[in-house]
Parts: sequence; structure tokens; C-alpha cells
Amino acid sequence: MKKDESNKVQASSVMSIKEWLIVIIIASIPLIGIIMLFIWAFSDDTNVNKANWAKANLIFYAIIFGLGLLGMVFMISIFASLTS
Repeated sequence: MKKDESNKVQASSVMSIKEWLIVIIIASIPLIGIIMLFIWAFSDDTNVNKANWAKANLIFYAIIFGLGLLGMVFMISIFASLTS
């Protein structure tokens, strides 16, 4: 088997529960988790399942960040209108 074929097989293999637990624990570490999500999402040699999971998490975090930012702007505008 060629090296490219070996990487494809490894990148598309099913991840075990142990591997998922390690991934979730690493992803839950502040700052390091976000960095690892970017690495897993955009690295070529990452398992396809892990890469898709990381991309979905990054999209989810971006939506939550956007909603939080929108909420803060809304609350600041309400506070500013009450004080003036």
C-alpha cells in the first residue's frame, strides 16, 4: 500500500470511544482547545470524522460569539437610552 493510500485509510477510519474522549477533553481546555479545533479542522492528515466535528464546533462557537456580541450591543444601547 502506498503512503497516500495509507493516509486516506487512516483519515477515514472510525474513531474509537477512547479517541473521542481524548479529543473532547483536549477541546475543552481553554485556548488550547480552540487552537486544536483549528488544527483538526484544517489539517490534511486529520481523521475526516474529527475534522468535520471540529468544523461544526467552530461554526457553533462563531454563532454563539455573534449572538453574544449582538446581545451586548443591544444591552448597551438600552442602557444608553435609559441614561440619556
